[in-house]
Amino acid sequence: MGKRLTWTLFLSGLIIFAAGCTTLRYNMVFPEAKNFHPARIGVFAVDVGSYADAQGKVDEAIIAALSKEKKITRVVSLGSLSGKELEKNIEFYREKLAKLNYSDPKLSREIADLAQVDALIAVTLDHWDYLKEGDSKIAKVGLGIKMVDPRTGQLVWEARHFVTEKYLFVKPDLSGVAKKLMKKMAAYMPK
Repeated sequence: MGKRLTWTLFLSGLIIFAAGCTTLRYNMVFPEAKNFHPARIGVFAVDVGSYADAQGKVDEAIIAALSKEKKITRVVSLGSLSGKELEKNIEFYREKLAKLNYSDPKLSREIADLAQVDALIAVTLDHWDYLKEGDSKIAKVGLGIKMVDPRTGQLVWEARHFVTEKYLFVKPDLSGVAKKLMKKMAAYMPK
């Protein structure tokens, strides 16, 4: 009886540990996402912070990963669109979102109408590094994502996560690591 209980507890702990490893570090789906199923997504240029060498590369990785999602029919890089009104709206909207954590409903609606999208995504790059942890060499990429329903300006999903890849001699391409990360994160976004 004692041996059986020990194995049961061990297997239960292993299952709980494995389940914990498959989720995101932070994942919040807001109640407003209940009836929100975007098919066309507009992605703001990624805020790379101090990782200037990631500019453009991480944007391409995110768009490539989202484009492969089955329920998403169109992914638009908002930074690639032109028009003075659109550029001005994007600049003001991103500034309010970053500095005040406020999603302006009027600006989000205008941006979505001009870009013809159902959702807006703002991404921040948290990690873009090759590091050494103990004896292991790792590539680390981390993202923070906010998804907004532009009809209401409401935040519907927010997530943060990072992935690491160990290597011995050849450094993995950080863009490839970013694609894997975005694919994992996209599985949790409202669709």
